[in-house]
Amino acid sequence: MPTTTTRAEKHQERWQEIVADPSLQELPYKVETNQRGQIVLSPHRPDHSYAQGDIIELLYEHGEEGRPFPEFPLTTEAGVRVPDVVWVTPERREEMDKAGDPPTLAPEICVEVMPESNDWESNDWDEMHSKRTLYLEAGAEEVWVVTEEGAVRFFADEETEASGVLPGFPEHV
Repeated sequence: MPTTTTRAEKHQERWQEIVADPSLQELPYKVETNQRGQIVLSPHRPDHSYAQGDIIELLYEHGEEGRPFPEFPLTTEAGVRVPDVVWVTPERREEMDKAGDPPTLAPEICVEVMPESNDWESNDWDEMHSKRTLYLEAGAEEVWVVTEEGAVRFFADEETEASGVLPGFPEHV
């Protein structure tokens, strides 16, 4: 009897092809895939990197039981997405390590940083909603969106005033 490859497995296989392709090793872009396995590139910007660094520093301060990581690949129903920053506990990391490469299980917290609004290819709120949905479906407990102004918006099943996972995390970075 033939084995059936799941959509997640197909996304993981495609990701491994991309990671192994020497011509893609030095791209100066954030790499993701869409639901068809096509490569989606986003250019890096200094302000985006500064925000990621600030978030990581704050996560180290407020999330003692876990660890932050930048640009973490995650297999979703719509391809491999790469949250700008994630926060994961050791226990979740063990579970994620068993969920393929890249994992189909999300870290507890996935963070997206909104790019400058004058960027013609910027992630708008529709895209943020789509990413929030994908991350939550993959098991994230919360998704945070950091606006251009540095405001942190916290989302679980719905938007909340503060993080339920890391209650002391500031509302502004």
